[in-house]
This record gives sequence, C-alpha cells and structure tokens, in this order.
Amino acid sequence: MSAVWNHKMGKLLHGIDLVDFPRIEEMVARHDKRFLDKVFTAAEQAYAEANKNSIEKLAGRFAAKEAVLKLVGTGWRGKIAWTDIEVVNTSTGQPEVRLSGEVKKIADKLGITQISVSITHTANFAIASAVAMAEKKQL
Repeated sequence: MSAVWNHKMGKLLHGIDLVDFPRIEEMVARHDKRFLDKVFTAAEQAYAEANKNSIEKLAGRFAAKEAVLKLVGTGWRGKIAWTDIEVVNTSTGQPEVRLSGEVKKIADKLGITQISVSITHTANFAIASAVAMAEKKQL
C-alpha cells in the first residue's frame, strides 16, 4: 500500500497491478466456470462475454481487484472473497468499483467512501490503478 497523509484531507491510498493475459487464459482453460465464479461476479462475466476480447476484459477486472486489495492494505487473505470487489462500467464506460463483504468492512474502517479505478490494456497486459481517500487517522 502506498499512502500519503494530509491532515486536512486524510490519507491518500493507492494500489496498482499488472496482469499478463496468458495467466488469465490459462486459469479459464484449466478451471473454466469454477475460476470465473470464484473471481468474477455475474455482471463482470457478462461484460467480458459481451466483448470480443473477453480475456482482456477479465484481466483488466482482475488487475483492478488486485489494485483495490493493495489499496486497502490486505492482499487476498482471510475472509476476503474476490467477488467482494466488483468492477462495473458507468453509462459513459468508466470503470467503477463496488465493494461488499469483508473488503467493504475494511474500507469502512479506513473511512473510504469511494474508490476511483483506471484500467488500461496493451497487447498482452492489463494494468489497473486504484486511488481513494481514507478519512480515519488511525489505520
């Protein structure tokens, strides 16, 4: 977790992740629906399936989830489920993060009310960056 403290605004939190498309392709080939259901919500799966480059879209969502876990400072462990973090698109196409479960509890403790995420792709990689303000001084 990368963070900068500003006493007037709170703590700026940032997480970033890079995902190799073949890694996601291999997981889908090896575990198919079991992997998809464990990591992605129904809405995320539908979004990927509706696009010709579904692996690219899944990799972007996976990178965003990893970036959010880095942002909250936990990584994937304990009671955290991959589907606690859902990445959906707004009507303008901008990715938006929705939290639930254990990740939502952690974010609430940190005073995080909104997370901004950006996802980009190259020929073989997806990169996601997540940024939020933590309003609690005690982290």
